[in-house]
Amino acid sequence: MISTSFANTVNHEPLTETSDLVKAGSKYVTLLGTQVAEGDTAPDFKVVNDSFAPVTLQDFKDKTVLISVVPSLDTGVCSLQTKRFNEEVANLPDNIAMLTISNDLPFAQKRFCKTESVDKVKVLSDAVWRDFGSKYGLLIKDMGLLTRAIFIIDEQGKVAYKELVENISQHPKYDDAIATLKALSSTEVLPALPEENIEQPEAVNETNDSQ
Repeated sequence: MISTSFANTVNHEPLTETSDLVKAGSKYVTLLGTQVAEGDTAPDFKVVNDSFAPVTLQDFKDKTVLISVVPSLDTGVCSLQTKRFNEEVANLPDNIAMLTISNDLPFAQKRFCKTESVDKVKVLSDAVWRDFGSKYGLLIKDMGLLTRAIFIIDEQGKVAYKELVENISQHPKYDDAIATLKALSSTEVLPALPEENIEQPEAVNETNDSQ
């Protein structure tokens, strides 16, 4: 079922509603915003860091970006999800950026990161403008939270992987997301050919040309 509704977003324009994708317990929740699909160009968005400084997707241009989306860092599954990806960063190439985005206030995010020693993923807040949630179809209507999801955006700015977790109380498929990251890294960072393996054009036989 799809209709339109208003939400507290940066421009207060009506947002699309989708009500058959995600459950809380046994009941579906309504998601506000535009759903994106694998293969789409990833919409740019504006969130804030723990100092309320704006951060956009364009800040990670030419990198593969994993976005881990959680409803609230102060809950068990969200905390474990964030710490799991924080641990995975050490096993991944430098051309990969990992972000965690929630609607928690930056103050709460900063406190969580300090308490839980989360220092490798970038934890960002969509609480100011709701820009990320509305552009990716993740705002839970009447709750003010983002639904649990994973997105991977490749170096060309395309959505290479998407998981909307079917029930917000469940964990995402960590292994699938990490495998996709590693596969993208191996195809996007290709080694240069050694010079001796590069074919050279055949030399012109000047003796024959002069005869």
